[in-house]
Amino acid sequence: MQDNAAASSNLVDYVTSCTLPTPWAQFTLHAFVEHATGKEHLAMTLGDLSTGEPPLMRIHSECLTGDVMFSQRCDCGAQLEGALKKIAAEGRGILLYLRQEGRGIGLVNKIRAYRLQEAGADTVEANLQLGFHADARNYELVRPMLQHFGIEAVRLMTNNPRKIDALTRLGFDVAERVPLLVNRNAFNNGYLNTKQAKLGHMMTPAAEPVLDGEL
Repeated sequence: MQDNAAASSNLVDYVTSCTLPTPWAQFTLHAFVEHATGKEHLAMTLGDLSTGEPPLMRIHSECLTGDVMFSQRCDCGAQLEGALKKIAAEGRGILLYLRQEGRGIGLVNKIRAYRLQEAGADTVEANLQLGFHADARNYELVRPMLQHFGIEAVRLMTNNPRKIDALTRLGFDVAERVPLLVNRNAFNNGYLNTKQAKLGHMMTPAAEPVLDGEL
């Protein structure tokens, strides 16, 4: 663990922090820069994280179309909002915002994948047709970011078993998995089913149902 920790500390630099008022709470926003790519990654924190109690946590990979443009093709924007609301309700927690658009393939390739999906491919097939892995995200940056806050154990908001496995491999204790099931609708129903069937996402308890006539 010590060797890996020493290596991971060279992955990102902490830069600065500021307050960030949101509709749910006033968070503290922390900026990090990745050495290898120059990408800027963020952490949003609330409350005292130094108590030793595992904080409520979300690892959120950037989704410009969902987070900013309100796309209903995925559940990303709703998960981001839902996670911040849950942290605010508890008064303590952390959200890491990693710049890994399109499960790590980038924005333009994600739009190419969307086009393939419109032609009949599912979200996994589209990535594979473009020559990428079904999920190309890397969570190595999580280690130095959490170490910056002195966090060793978390209550992780996720439906994705790969995130739990990644955190465990990085040496962190996932004390609890907190489901984050939001915004199932007529446009993303197939996408969510594919995540469950092909990527092993834990979609129980059942996500919100699609209402008759819902668009």
